[in-house]
Amino acid sequence: MQEFLIPAKPDLQAARETWLKMLARERRLSPETVEAYERDTRQFLHFLTGHCGGPPGISEIADLRPADLRGFLAARRNAGAGARTLGRGLAGIRSLLRFLEKRGLANAAGAAALRAPRQPKSLPKPLTASDAKQVVAVEGQLAEEPWIAARNAAVLTLLYGSGLRISEALGLSGADLATDADTVLRITGKGGKTRLVPVLPVASRAVAEYRRLCPFHIDPKGLLFRGARGGPLNPAIVQREMAKLRSALNLPDTATPHALRHSFATHLLGRGGDLRTIQELLGHASLSTTQIYTGVDTARLLDIYEKAHPRA
Repeated sequence: MQEFLIPAKPDLQAARETWLKMLARERRLSPETVEAYERDTRQFLHFLTGHCGGPPGISEIADLRPADLRGFLAARRNAGAGARTLGRGLAGIRSLLRFLEKRGLANAAGAAALRAPRQPKSLPKPLTASDAKQVVAVEGQLAEEPWIAARNAAVLTLLYGSGLRISEALGLSGADLATDADTVLRITGKGGKTRLVPVLPVASRAVAEYRRLCPFHIDPKGLLFRGARGGPLNPAIVQREMAKLRSALNLPDTATPHALRHSFATHLLGRGGDLRTIQELLGHASLSTTQIYTGVDTARLLDIYEKAHPRA
């Protein structure tokens, strides 16, 4: 983890570092989540340094009041942070305080009593089925080198055809989808949760074509998808290729690689897919997370109704 100047006394610095390591090793949170919690708690310690008149130690945060936390949230909101960012920041502070409370070093009651900012309800924005098919088609890829075009098509097809997160697709090993008999992938997603996802024949063919054209040896123990120089494929490359496709196909800014995962779920649900099964395919821990896609389908139906019904 990148080193930053932490405005805290040594005892709190050490405890916070132990907490961050625990999040990564024991709770197996994603590196992105751990990084966000590190950043949020660092900002909180900066706030407390001004709020308390000096770098805080464990004794200064042992009995934080809701008013102290409200002051931090207000300062972050004034700096432009939205409700989701504030909610995540509060979650990180609560987690740190609970960690200290279990060791008899702090009281987390003040943080627990504070209500998180109300989160805006935003629905996922999937692509239409026809747009998704254009995005994943190998003949529509804009890369000049055939093997890179085949690689991009294979990655995007897995996002749409199997509902993978981009990190999950780029984390596949050379042993995955090595033969036509590989019709199911075992994916380890967020929180170390493992799930089985089916692989459509079109996705298998896309991966096979990428393997055939790839100029680099694909070791079964190495990564499946390679960058232009043979190293790991960076997610930013996929994001950039998707942006080019978005421009070429005149798609909205919401047409991102992750939107293909949303499209996977929404299109399955629209064709009569069972919500519980879609939850398992996506790897959601809670059904309530998956239920947001019912709102997408309802919103689409209402839009069609309002545009088509003569009395609407």
